[in-house]
Amino acid sequence: MDEIITLSYGSGGKKTSQLIENVILPAFACNELNALSDGAILELDSNKLVFSTDSFVVSPYFFPGGDIGKLAVCGTVNDLAVCGAVPKFLSLSLIIEEGFKLEDLKKIINSIKETAEKCNVKVVTGDTKVVEKGKGDGIYINTSGIGVLTHEFLGKDKIAENDVVIVTGTVGDHGASIMAARNNLVDEFSVISDCAPIYELAQCILQYGNKVKIMRDPTRGGVATTLNEFVEGTEYSIEINEEDIPVSVKTNNLCEILGIDPLYSANEGKILAVVDYSIAESLINDLRNIELGKDAAIIGKVTKNFPSKVVLNTNLGGSRVLTKLTGAQLPRIC
Repeated sequence: MDEIITLSYGSGGKKTSQLIENVILPAFACNELNALSDGAILELDSNKLVFSTDSFVVSPYFFPGGDIGKLAVCGTVNDLAVCGAVPKFLSLSLIIEEGFKLEDLKKIINSIKETAEKCNVKVVTGDTKVVEKGKGDGIYINTSGIGVLTHEFLGKDKIAENDVVIVTGTVGDHGASIMAARNNLVDEFSVISDCAPIYELAQCILQYGNKVKIMRDPTRGGVATTLNEFVEGTEYSIEINEEDIPVSVKTNNLCEILGIDPLYSANEGKILAVVDYSIAESLINDLRNIELGKDAAIIGKVTKNFPSKVVLNTNLGGSRVLTKLTGAQLPRIC
């Protein structure tokens, strides 16, 4: 094979077969994928499924704490997990720019393989396209995922007054890491992306049954945008306390330099949840016994003081309304 990807690798002919057989199939070999059919025939024990899809266009595609391959698996698997599902299968579609280094593609494929194995999911179908040089920015990835639904009680309609808001760790790390890599600030700030599978965290939360009202992974738009999605169009508001929100020193310092609010910076390994106040402390203790949840914290509560709004109580004793993210504060972060 060539050292770079050429247009012929996306032609559907011999080169395409070489790419599939020599690079992709060895990483994900299983009966479902080996059939190389137009679709995978899957056997599941449940009639209740969760189906999710996401596309990943992050720049740069290698960053501290991960790469576009790891991100593509975690992003879709995490979406399934916070819906109350056990992730089972993934599709993998690659859009590769002509001239992309084969060695970089192999690294990304291996990262996908390792992350999928860690998440106990199978890559069972996929597609590869190659676009002309200058029209693809290296590589784009789409993953779709299927999971078996095990918890059906989640939804914003379950939220009630006095419920508690929790986050499973420090906020804004992924967006800050991407911006550090993009602006050659990695050595100075050493901000590491939180990109990671959150299934274990999700299961820890879900053990509390219907005391858990809703969960999300606050990716694009960050914590502030996700909290707005929880209460928009309802009679409830969410009030969070700035002093209680975990933000790493490195992320906070970088955000200050770049003029970024960590509450709007993306996360790729955290869960934001609304739960009944009666379980909050116990849940936080459980989460802190998991490595990814060691910085879990209660950051606020549900009230009726400001219907459909999210309010931040600041360290200075004031308060301000947090709206959804407007514009593109951090483009191309996932």
